[in-house]
Amino acid sequence: MRRDPHALGIAQTRWTLATIQEACAWMQALTKPGIAQILERLGISWKRARWHIHSPDPLYEAKLALVRCLGRAVRETDGTLVLVYLDEITIYRQPTLGAAWEQTGPHQARAERSYRSDTPTRVVATLDPCDGRVVYRRGATIGVAELVALYQDLVAAYPQAERMYAIQDNWPVHTHPDVLVALEVQETPWPYHRPASWSNEPSPKARQKYGDLHLPIQIVQLPTYASWTNPIEKLWRKLRGDLLHLHRYADRLEELQQEIDRFLDQFANGSQELLRYVGLLVPN
Repeated sequence: MRRDPHALGIAQTRWTLATIQEACAWMQALTKPGIAQILERLGISWKRARWHIHSPDPLYEAKLALVRCLGRAVRETDGTLVLVYLDEITIYRQPTLGAAWEQTGPHQARAERSYRSDTPTRVVATLDPCDGRVVYRRGATIGVAELVALYQDLVAAYPQAERMYAIQDNWPVHTHPDVLVALEVQETPWPYHRPASWSNEPSPKARQKYGDLHLPIQIVQLPTYASWTNPIEKLWRKLRGDLLHLHRYADRLEELQQEIDRFLDQFANGSQELLRYVGLLVPN
């Protein structure tokens, strides 16, 4: 079933009962219902496909091994080391579609849209895998200033931390020189990938504004194109399920933004329930 039919001379992208029969000589005398019964007994059924991509990063295993190593080191300290996962999400004014209970028949739940522009709201946040604490910033855009402000909030939220590890993806802005100038000297074992047009030095403005911060934060990059390695992605999934699907705020953007804040604020002091939801807390 997992082989490309073209490999066996069949000019189709998916297998059908007829092409399975064509490819298997021992099935030639069977009827289509008979073939279907055999597949059912073998545990093979007609299923909807899902999107799939494999990370092309040659350092995939090494980067994940580093994250695991840092996680063990953090758990062995009394709070002087902290590890968090970081990510961004873009939320639009219009509600997203999702399943909901509705009367059987032609009736469907409705996602009431506004005639207004589909204004984006952006959030950058961190998730603590030890206690489920969430620190976040919300704004119209997320760039250098917002990232540095989040890092400052993070340091304020963990006053006992001597060093913090921010696990994140490879969005180039994460390692922009104007962001790095606000942090302590980075000890990454791998080079950063940035657009060729970018300077490797911070701008004079950023150096003047952030150069004296020396925030005790190390950026740790996840493998490229590997969103499944970042548990905070499931926080966004919960946000969509609890708030964004079928919401009624399309004409009231400020209320939608307040609800986003309310949703995230509930995790300000940590949450065991959130850790279970994102898969970081396994019950005994």
